[in-house]
Amino acid sequence: MPTSPTTDPYDAVLLVSFGGPEKSEDVLPFLENVTRGRGIPADRLREVARHYDSFGGRSPINDQCRAFLAAVRADFTEHGLTTPLYWGNRNWDPYLADAVAQMKADGVRRAAAFVTSAYASYSGCRQYRENLFDAVALTDHPPRVDKLRHYFNHPGFVAAFVDATCEAITQLRQPLQGGARLVFVTHAIPSSMAESSGPTGGAYVAQHRAAAQSVAQAVSQRTGSHHAHDLVYCSRSGPPAVPWLEPDVNDHLERLAVAGEEAVVVIPIGFVSDHMEVAYDLDTEARATAERLGLAFQRAAAPGVHPAFVATVRDLLQERAAVERGDQVRRSAVGAIGPTWDRCAQRCCPNLREDRPALCEASS
Repeated sequence: MPTSPTTDPYDAVLLVSFGGPEKSEDVLPFLENVTRGRGIPADRLREVARHYDSFGGRSPINDQCRAFLAAVRADFTEHGLTTPLYWGNRNWDPYLADAVAQMKADGVRRAAAFVTSAYASYSGCRQYRENLFDAVALTDHPPRVDKLRHYFNHPGFVAAFVDATCEAITQLRQPLQGGARLVFVTHAIPSSMAESSGPTGGAYVAQHRAAAQSVAQAVSQRTGSHHAHDLVYCSRSGPPAVPWLEPDVNDHLERLAVAGEEAVVVIPIGFVSDHMEVAYDLDTEARATAERLGLAFQRAAAPGVHPAFVATVRDLLQERAAVERGDQVRRSAVGAIGPTWDRCAQRCCPNLREDRPALCEASS
């Protein structure tokens, strides 16, 4: 007799995201909240705030989270899962603390957290775990929250980028399609943060390179043309004296044009949805740079609600549930780096400014 699908011991899933303002008067307070303690000049914050003007004075990220939640709910239902979904942000409403309190009120005992950041770094992992620790500490007898593993090399995440990249290539003029260069873009972070990322350092760049390689190989196989590719960065926000990962996407486009490249497809490999860094830094700034240089330009979509990416949540949830039950587990991963750890080491992706407790880490 067939058994019903189970996510036991998890009785909820918590979507953990960055958050964003949904009206113009919230933009500057949101940016101040995000950058608190980092010494970002007020003039720089006001400059960034103006980026939102072209998008109605709001960020698209919360709407994208709502769409993603709806798609995951539909996927769960299709596959016989009744596990409820909750949503909390680090930096704006709905906040993580409210989501944890709601789970407690609803009788949730143990939740699996899916974070909208696929890679290891302080800002992409540990900072979320610090915020989860703070959120849980505000509720008496809160549910236990376990973070699902990094998914930069999960087949569903990679497949979404492969489909989007191939689609973007077809939008170029036919004579340019075979030689289009793939420019993978992720969020710049301080070099010190990149060097200390992961349990032994260097994980942020290594994981991005592995993901880009997997996507580029699959795209070349599908198109029948070899596409050279690069990994570059966007959205630097730190003081000029502090080294950050380079090259910037705009500087890189300059070099490609000088080298005689004619067409680029820009792939936001570091992002799960087309939020502000993608909409402004790539669709606005990078596109304008390419047009000035005479480079044909197309931008591949982020995973968003691509079915393969949506299904990744279910796969990671059931994988981790099996681990916690002590069942035999098949872990899905592609590329040179295998499946990553379930629990972060205590010094994984350290906070280089202060020592703060974080949730979801190994006991020793």
